Amino acid sequence: MVAAGLVALPSLLPSLNPFRDETKDRSGPVLRKSLENLSEYRAASANLQIVVDVEQDNELLPAFIKGERTLFVAAGTVDAAVDFSGLSKQKGAIKVSEDRKAVSLTLPAATLTEARLDPARSRVYDRDRGLFNRVEDVFADNPADEQPLYELAARKLSEAAEADSELRKRAQENTQRMLEGMMRGLGFERVTVTFRPPSV
Repeated sequence: MVAAGLVALPSLLPSLNPFRDETKDRSGPVLRKSLENLSEYRAASANLQIVVDVEQDNELLPAFIKGERTLFVAAGTVDAAVDFSGLSKQKGAIKVSEDRKAVSLTLPAATLTEARLDPARSRVYDRDRGLFNRVEDVFADNPADEQPLYELAARKLSEAAEADSELRKRAQENTQRMLEGMMRGLGFERVTVTFRPPSV
């Protein structure tokens, strides 16, 4: 009996530890700020990754005294979307033949959404800081603020997606196939989908 008590004693020690930390979730309820109707069809998504290399140097002091270099691995997505709102508003966007066997749809060119970084896959890979920078972080309200890194990475992902014509092309092809299937399901035998040139 005594031996059994001694075996169980270690499992009781954590609850008796006065220095043990306890985490409590005191978050309030989620508040719905607004509801929005979506009129975009997100037809393609690009998964992107980049290593952001940012270096801050001082003109007078060497890097080990005053300076910082950060390697930030950023991963995220950029979607290509087609706006459907003009189908009901713009005259001539939908044309149906007299025999109701053919339909033509005119849509704007696909556009890209803003890059969305995935926090679970984005992180600081390495950070080298000079002596002054480390001292400053000790007294800073928000040491090693990573928000500028996230903003820079998101901008670079958006620029990379903008330079890749394949994403928009894939989105328009997927949109065309989706609309063709939908219209044929409604009884149309001939379906034509046209995309207007992108506005400059």
